[in-house]
Amino acid sequence: MKVWFKLLMGSILGLLLGRFMPSENQQLLDILVWLSDLAIKIGRYTVVPIIFFSLTIAVYELRQTGSFWPLVFRSILVMLGSSVFVIGIGLLVISFFPSIRIPVLNGEDVETIALNLKESINLLFPANMFSALVSDGIYLLPVCVFAFFVGMGLSYDRSFSKSIISLVDSLSRIFYYIGIFFSEILGLVIIVLSAYWAVRYYNILQDSRFLALISLLSVLSTVIGFVLLPMFLYCIGGKQFSFSAVYSSLGPVLTAFFSGDINFTLSVLIQHAKENLGIRRRSIAVTAPLFTTFGRAGSAMVAAVAFMVIIKSYSSLEIPRSVVISIGLNALFLSFCLARYPGSGAYIALAVLCQNFGDDVTISGYLVLKPLAFFLISIGTFLDIMISFFASYAIGKISNLQEDRSPKNFI
Repeated sequence: MKVWFKLLMGSILGLLLGRFMPSENQQLLDILVWLSDLAIKIGRYTVVPIIFFSLTIAVYELRQTGSFWPLVFRSILVMLGSSVFVIGIGLLVISFFPSIRIPVLNGEDVETIALNLKESINLLFPANMFSALVSDGIYLLPVCVFAFFVGMGLSYDRSFSKSIISLVDSLSRIFYYIGIFFSEILGLVIIVLSAYWAVRYYNILQDSRFLALISLLSVLSTVIGFVLLPMFLYCIGGKQFSFSAVYSSLGPVLTAFFSGDINFTLSVLIQHAKENLGIRRRSIAVTAPLFTTFGRAGSAMVAAVAFMVIIKSYSSLEIPRSVVISIGLNALFLSFCLARYPGSGAYIALAVLCQNFGDDVTISGYLVLKPLAFFLISIGTFLDIMISFFASYAIGKISNLQEDRSPKNFI
C-alpha cells in the first residue's frame, strides 16, 4: 500500500474521531494532547541522525565533484525567488478582500514574543561541538553546521579519512532505512494528530469571526501549493519541472498539515523526494535542510496575510502601498529566521510582525488569533514543505542530480 494512501486513510479516520469526540470531556482532551505530543516525538525520532550523516556525506561527495557551492548558490536563488513569489501572491490576494475583519484587543494584554536571533546564533557554536548532536532535536541548524564542517574535513585528505567516509556513508543509509520504518507507521500516528486537529477545528468553526479568514487561507494555500508554485518552478527551472511531483508530494503534505511541524515531516519529505522523484542523496540532503531552515516563506506569507487582516479590522481606510511593501519585506526577513520554531513558525512570525510593526492597537492583534494559531501553523507548514519539496526537485533537475521515476513506482 502506498505511504500517502496510508496517511490519507489515517487522516480521514482521525478527522472522523475528532468530529464525534465530546470536546467538553477535559480528561479525554488531556489524553489526546499527550498522545499528540508523543506522536510528534515519534515523527522527530530519527531526524537528527538522518540529517547529520546524510548531510555530512553529501558535503563530502559534492566537494569531490566541485558542485557543492554551485548547488548552494542555486538553492539560495530559488529560495529567494519562491519566497518573494509566495509572499507577494499572499499580499496581493488579501488586498482584494477588504471585508475580512476580526475584533482587535487593546494593547494592554500583549505578551512579548521575540525571535532572539542573538541566542539562535550563539547556539550554532556550542562550547562542545558534539553537544549539537545531543540536543532536543528542535533546533536543527547546529546539527547542520556540525555536519557541514565534518563533511568539509573529510574532503581534505582521503588517505586518512577513507575509513570514516565509509562509516558515515553506511550510517547514513542505515538511519535512512530506520526512518523508512517510522514513515510506514505514521499512518497510525497521524490518526492521533488529525483527531486533535479536528477537535480544535470544529470548535473554532463555532466562532463566526474567523470563518472568512479560514476560507481565504484554505483556498489561497491550495492554489499556491498545487497550482501556482509548480508553475513558478516550471518556469524558472527551464521547463524541466514534471507535474507528477504534485502527486508525489501527497505524503509530506498530509504529515505537514496535520502535524504542523517541519521536523516531524522532514524525514518523510526526504524519503519521498528520493524514492518518488529520484533526487540523489547528495542533493536532497543539502536542499531539504536548507529550505526547511531558511525557506519558511509559507509561514511568513500566512503571518503577513493575518497581519493585514488585523490592520484592516480597525481601519476602513485603504492601506498605503508603501505599508504593504514594508509588511512584505518584514515577512521576507522573518522567513529566514524561523529555524528555532519548527512547530509554531506562522504564529511566531505573526506575533513578531504585530510587535515590531504594529501601533498601540495592532500590537496585540495576534492574541485575537491565538485560538486560530493551530490552523495558521498548519497552513504555513503545508506551504513550507511544498516549497522545500518542489524546489528540491527543480534544483535536482537543474543540477543533473535527479532521475525521473514512473508514478506507478511511487512509494
